Amino acid sequence: MALLKLNLNDPLMIAIKAVNSIGGKSLTEEDLKRQRSAMERAGKLAAPTSDVTVDEFKVKNIACEWVRPDFAHNPQYVILYAHGGGYTCGGLGYARILAAKLAVATGFSVVSFEYRLAPEHKYPAPLEDGMKIWNYLMDKGYSSDKVLLAGDSAGGNLVLCMTMKLIREELLSPKGLILFSPWTDMTATAKSYEKYKEKDPILTKEYIEGVRDAFIGEDADYADSKYSPLYGDFTSFPPTLIMVGRNELLLDDSVQLQKKIKNAGGEAIIDIEKDGWHVYQQMPLPIATRAMKRVADYVSKIIYMS
Repeated sequence: MALLKLNLNDPLMIAIKAVNSIGGKSLTEEDLKRQRSAMERAGKLAAPTSDVTVDEFKVKNIACEWVRPDFAHNPQYVILYAHGGGYTCGGLGYARILAAKLAVATGFSVVSFEYRLAPEHKYPAPLEDGMKIWNYLMDKGYSSDKVLLAGDSAGGNLVLCMTMKLIREELLSPKGLILFSPWTDMTATAKSYEKYKEKDPILTKEYIEGVRDAFIGEDADYADSKYSPLYGDFTSFPPTLIMVGRNELLLDDSVQLQKKIKNAGGEAIIDIEKDGWHVYQQMPLPIATRAMKRVADYVSKIIYMS
């Protein structure tokens, strides 16, 4: 399916597009209300309803879900998944789209969670919440080398920051990472912002700058690695799969991330879908089905062939 043939009037595409488009850099209360409502619609439209069992639970007042595949391959493994939404919107309903797809594709149970959102809760609130869920899994007896971290967009940023924190503090780190269009560089200066601004059907630079400022503030150092993991230390980084669309603003975020991991001696594979857009894996389309099959192949490789 070529990007130019993508139906931008599809209800799911309209909902996802509404999440990622605001007028100008200021994020108003109306913007937030519209975005969060659109995310709920997207979750209802796209989240798989078969082949998984969903159980809600809480970790220290953080709402979470276990998404378990009906045909589990290896119960010792689990995926901890962080949803996208620019750190300003998203919840369990929206997270269930990719959580369920990951569960079905890999045969592993997936834990998703509702981290606190900006601008009500700025950095480091999501990171603190993510670490609480990681610690919950460790306390439940999961071995770190049997936990994979996954995230899309801002969720990709979050799991990258979590992994760096674990390594920096000499704690146990995950078996691997699965990243869908990760947001790695908050400076918003990559060449792909200009090159694909007319092709990206989802993101705008104004949106990215708006949610960034809502999350870390306009006076922050956008190149600080605590916000922009691209500028961090990738020593001892776990194997990483990076999936990105050829036609999106964040393409360079993924390309440069792979280079940084490999230059530090790590393993990183980048999967660039020539007809893809930002987190295209969410859509109920053949292009997304094929992508999830590649995710499954990658997971099998790093777990059963390493």
